[in-house]
Amino acid sequence: MGSLADLRVIDMATLFAGPSAAMMLGDFGADVVKIEHPRRGDPSRGHGASVDGVGLWWKTLSRNKRTVALDLSKAEGQEVVKRLLARSDVLIENFRPGTLERWNLDPRDLLAANPRLIVARMTGFGQFGPMAGQPGFGTLAEAMSGFAAMTGEPDGPPTLPPLALADGIAGLAMSYAVMVALRERERTGRGQVIDMAIIEPIMGLLGPQMSAYKALGAVAQRTGNRSSSNAPRNTYRTRDGRWLAISTSAQPIAERVMRLVGRADLVERPWFATGAGRVAHVDELDEAVASWIAERDAKEVVAAFEEAQAAIAPIYNVKDIAEDPQYAALDTFIDVPDPELGSVTMQNVLFRLSDSPGRVRWAGRPLGHDTDEVLAELDITPEKRAELRELGVIA
Repeated sequence: MGSLADLRVIDMATLFAGPSAAMMLGDFGADVVKIEHPRRGDPSRGHGASVDGVGLWWKTLSRNKRTVALDLSKAEGQEVVKRLLARSDVLIENFRPGTLERWNLDPRDLLAANPRLIVARMTGFGQFGPMAGQPGFGTLAEAMSGFAAMTGEPDGPPTLPPLALADGIAGLAMSYAVMVALRERERTGRGQVIDMAIIEPIMGLLGPQMSAYKALGAVAQRTGNRSSSNAPRNTYRTRDGRWLAISTSAQPIAERVMRLVGRADLVERPWFATGAGRVAHVDELDEAVASWIAERDAKEVVAAFEEAQAAIAPIYNVKDIAEDPQYAALDTFIDVPDPELGSVTMQNVLFRLSDSPGRVRWAGRPLGHDTDEVLAELDITPEKRAELRELGVIA
């Protein structure tokens, strides 16, 4: 059944951050009910690659979710969702501030009707402040967090990631926030409102940039594939044209790397004893490593690094990932049976629990697949459902 099987989560969010959080809860058994507009559906249905018009991103993002097509802008739809929330544990939404209130779904009223409800509000800029009412997307968070400014080559432009990075980080953070709020509910018996701005969680992964700025006036600069904290750290091309990445975050690893490439003399230099010292001599270190790797094929380099117990990894594309034995051993990817596509390969749950593992029970479903089932659980009769369908409130 899963560790969270006693929870009902209402996913009213769109696109990636909020739905990602709901997906993670569903992976461990939560009954996640996805609310979509009956005619438009979630925009993520049309994002990315598709097969016969069926979006593959949707299949993963909405796995383990029951899908209900419900128009929240209509009074009849609002009454339905109120009945649903009165019997639920968590609401995840990402509308602009004021939207829920305009739809007669003010969190204060929802909590009055169901004091144990967790209302998880995820927006680009939070519920207050000068930018609160503006549309917010992960790209804006990647720009405003400092991430883009410090990403890219030193002489190149700021670089945005080619994926929904800030949304994914915010989704992880929100799933954590929900679990914290649920733990507090165990103690007090009361729910509460979570206010998360997508611009904030990504900052937590960027290191002490604000601490360094306030204390030292330092502004992080673009360093390409190099690190501002240790060296050598870069991508290096082998004789047979493969790219490899190495890390020397730990001092012993840095020493092993330089001894391996024939520059043990550098290890004895006083500056080599700290990451900052190595960064100050990064050109010399990089040249030694790059020239040694360039004279050898990738297989030989990786074998030598492994024997020396130094950290190295090939730069993979998705084909390499599909063929890698470590990912196969971990069951990182699974094939999920699907009525629309026959089968869909997707990433498995994020981690393994020894006693209560998560599970992908089904892939994302067609729009409105579970509308009748969920509304029947609310004691809404077939006749009433037919009336709502006629009015365009449900699909």
